[in-house]
Amino acid sequence: MGVSRRNFLKGSAIVAGAVGVAALNGNQAQAEADFEAAELRIKGLQHTTTICPYCAVGCGLIVHVKNGKVVNIEGDVEHPINNGSLCSKGAALIQVVNNDLRLTKVQYRAPKSDKWEEKSWDWAIERIAKLMKESRDNNFIKQETIKGKTYTVNRNEGMAVVGGAALDSEECYLLGKFARAMGVGYLEHQARI
Repeated sequence: MGVSRRNFLKGSAIVAGAVGVAALNGNQAQAEADFEAAELRIKGLQHTTTICPYCAVGCGLIVHVKNGKVVNIEGDVEHPINNGSLCSKGAALIQVVNNDLRLTKVQYRAPKSDKWEEKSWDWAIERIAKLMKESRDNNFIKQETIKGKTYTVNRNEGMAVVGGAALDSEECYLLGKFARAMGVGYLEHQARI
């Protein structure tokens, strides 16, 4: 008995449909098992949403905390920018918080010294403020004469300010205001360097 072309196509469609349904049922069971495993992994943990600090895209994150320690960071599926996906830096973000090599204390190396000293945060902030004031006082230009005409410039040529992609809009605004208040003309951003 010969098989007509029409019967061959009908039979092929039935077989393909049966295989597809079987595959969907298998994938559904696997998806449910994966969901249950994920739920167990974060069960009982406190969570909060935040924004990834690495670039200006603004991907949403969910941070899970147990006893004050970050134990899981993942993409926020309800965030309109990344819909739960993360780049390689965002996916590895947990190591920024949980890293034994991360410096948490001020390290200072004096000029011409070959060793680092541990200093307090108060000492570091006072030293930075003192050096910034000295630099501004020594390098501030109030007026500049060009082709016989004098202009008020109020410029500090002894400092530069570099913003970073990890700063949010409000921090960039404040950094820009601070730089201009100090008279800094060399205001730049890491993305352009």
